[in-house]
Amino acid sequence: MKKILFITIIFLNITNFKSFASDSLNIINKKVNFGFATNSNRSINSVIVHSTFNNSGGDKYDIDLVIKQFSTYVVSAHYVIGRDGEIYQLVDEKDNSYHAGKSSLPDGTTNVNSCSIGIELMTSYTESPTEEQTKALLNLINDIKTRYPIKYVLRHSDIAPVRKTDPWNFDWDSFKKRLEAIKK
Repeated sequence: MKKILFITIIFLNITNFKSFASDSLNIINKKVNFGFATNSNRSINSVIVHSTFNNSGGDKYDIDLVIKQFSTYVVSAHYVIGRDGEIYQLVDEKDNSYHAGKSSLPDGTTNVNSCSIGIELMTSYTESPTEEQTKALLNLINDIKTRYPIKYVLRHSDIAPVRKTDPWNFDWDSFKKRLEAIKK
């Protein structure tokens, strides 16, 4: 009986570990050939969080339609996070993705594209990001922090407050608390 109990406990621990491990990053390559400039010498110190959706007809959360829309405006992001938490990489981190536009960091730095990684959450003006997206965003930002000395994690609206309101319907204060708690 003790042996069965021991095996059951081991099984449950492994199962719990696997469910935790499933939070690890599984990045899907969707590299684009527009909306960025090569730059192998950039110094990354910021992550900028955005919102996006396809508003050109069809499924508003179809990654291919979102990419097609980006191509129309010749913009991009390094990453897009789907409603189910899937992470798509559009641009290599070493390159400048055109995601920030005319903007500035709290320290006055302009040309934010040159020092930041842009992450888009697929959501709309009326819907909030899903819990799966939030978890994926937390995991992705923490992964990015292992590679770069990130000084700022900001919203698009923080760096371009007159022009931008995204990420939409996102409890930023709660998100920042969760991000900070991971450090501890």
